[in-house]
Formats: sequence, C-alpha cells, structure tokens
Amino acid sequence: MTEKEITEEIRERIKKIKEEFEEEIKKSKSEEDIKRAKSKFLGKKGLIQELFKIIPQIKEEEKRKEIGKLINDLKEYIEEKTKYESESQILILKDEEIPDITLPGRRGFLGSLHPITITLQKIILIFEKMGFEVEHGPEIEDDWHNFTALNIPPDHPARDMQDTFYLEDGRLLRTHTSPVQIRAMLKRKGILPVKIIAPGRVFRRDFDATHSPVFHQVEGLFVDRKVKMSELFGTLDFFFKKFFGEKTKVRFRPSYFPFTEPSAEVDVSCLCEGRDKNCKVCKGSGFLEVAGCGMVHPEVFKSVGYENVQGFAFGMGVERLAMIKFGIKDIRLLFGENFSAFKKRFL
Repeated sequence: MTEKEITEEIRERIKKIKEEFEEEIKKSKSEEDIKRAKSKFLGKKGLIQELFKIIPQIKEEEKRKEIGKLINDLKEYIEEKTKYESESQILILKDEEIPDITLPGRRGFLGSLHPITITLQKIILIFEKMGFEVEHGPEIEDDWHNFTALNIPPDHPARDMQDTFYLEDGRLLRTHTSPVQIRAMLKRKGILPVKIIAPGRVFRRDFDATHSPVFHQVEGLFVDRKVKMSELFGTLDFFFKKFFGEKTKVRFRPSYFPFTEPSAEVDVSCLCEGRDKNCKVCKGSGFLEVAGCGMVHPEVFKSVGYENVQGFAFGMGVERLAMIKFGIKDIRLLFGENFSAFKKRFL
C-alpha cells in the first residue's frame, strides 16, 4: 500500500470514527453510557489509539504532521463532547424527581437556652451590677479547701461517705462552691475588699424529685474591715426582689452553718402568698427556702491568715431558683429525656 493510500485510508477512518461517536452519544441515556462511549474511543485500547499506531507508516514528515493533527483534533472533540454531555446529564432530572417549588419550605427550628443557663446568667448579671466579681475554682478539691478551712470538723455529717464523692487519691468532688471563698481570699493575700460570687457545679450523693447528684450553686463573699449583718440582709433582699420581682417578700430565719456565725436561712414568698393551704410549691406556708447565709466564722479567717476583718457569705442552689422561677416540680425535668416537652411548656 502506497503512502498516499495509507493517508486516504486514515482520513476515511477518522471520518467514520467521528460518525460512530456521534451515534453513540445520541443513544446515551445516562452518565454511565457516556463513560462507556468515552472509554471505547479514548481508552488505552480505544479506536483513537489504534489510529496513532498507523502514523509511523507515513514516511513524509508533512503528511505525518497533517494526519497527527487530524487525529488530535478528533481526540479533543471527543473529550470536550463527552465532558459537556456528562455535565448536562447530571443536571437532567426525571419528571418525578423535580421538586414542586409551589410547596412551602421546611421550617427552621431555633435552639433555646437551658433554664439553668438562663438562671445563672440572670444571677451573675444582678450581682455584677452590685460590684461583685465572678470567681471560679476547681471541681476536684482537697479535704482542706472543701472542709477543714471552712471550719467543718472531722466528725461533721457533711464528711460522711453518703454525702461526698471521694476519689481514690483522697481528693473529692466538691460538695459546695464554698472552697472558692478560701481560694479567693488566699489569692488576694489580705487585699481588701474581697467581693466575689462563685457560680459552678457541685456534687453530692443524693437523687430524688428535688435533689440531683450534680447541681449548681452560687457562692457569695464580701470581706472588709467593717461589715455588718444588715448589709448581708440588704444585699440578698435586693437580689431576690430583682430576680423574682419587686413584690417578692424576703425573710431571714436563724440557722446553723459551720463556716458562718451567726447564720440564717433565706425564704422568699410563694406566688400563692400563703392563701392556698393546698399549694404544692410551698405546702401552704407561703414561703420557700432559697439560700443560706451568715457572717464569716472567725475560724475561717484564721485558716487564711486574715486578721481584724469582718465579712458575710451566702450560698444558693441554681436549680432551686430555676424550679421556682419556671414552676418546675421535679428537678429531673431539667436534664431528663422529657426536656423537650418541658421546653414547650415553660420556654
């Protein structure tokens, strides 16, 4: 076969391959069909590669370049065509897959803050406006900070294993946020005044409708040269009226805490105001216990090396305040599986 005949044969084959490719593309109904067509013509053993193998038989350089260009043009054409058809196929949806754009869109759902978070934020905001700084401490404590420095002797019931979670190394999960008082005073090394609140998680071996083994407290401490118990009463009276409403009545009852002397319990008026003897919240008493407080015990000051100072301290349970604020009767609703139902009702 002469060189001219070889050249003409290649031209004819290029024409037929292009026509065959056009037919293959027309018949393609899916992306897979297009991939098979591309492999047939451009694969390692495809028809285009067979054409390239014939080129060395052409001796004349000009003819060889001309035929090489024709084959490369066909190759590029097939590549572009398959790419375009493949992208178009992806965009084509069957009639039943086309969404009905006249239907309303799916509603978006917004999250909400947990009632404990809401309560904590409000507590902190009120006390910060009164000049208290927020202080934090470790949740894993040692015996000295959690008990001894707070004037809790070794035989005190709070040290009982039924109340406290002890760790193998002798440390414990703090049972109250009061250890932060000790750390705050030691950190300031006698620099007065010390005016802090300490919000945080605490841990006790207790679990029922009104108690949880993990709960939150806010501790308060004010230390200066001269501090009166009337200032303590005024501080808490102001706080609870801001928290529950200006009409809230606040009363103080004598009590006992090892780290304060004298000590008092704090009650706030119930929504029923004592008129409903069957009230399940206050049990007809008209008041609810919400906090403990008192003047800092001299032994506590002795533990941290403070002399010639006075101070008051208070502590309140955040869950307790949240339950009163939102009318929750069971503390387990705050962290149980039914919290979504609780949100619909209260938030």
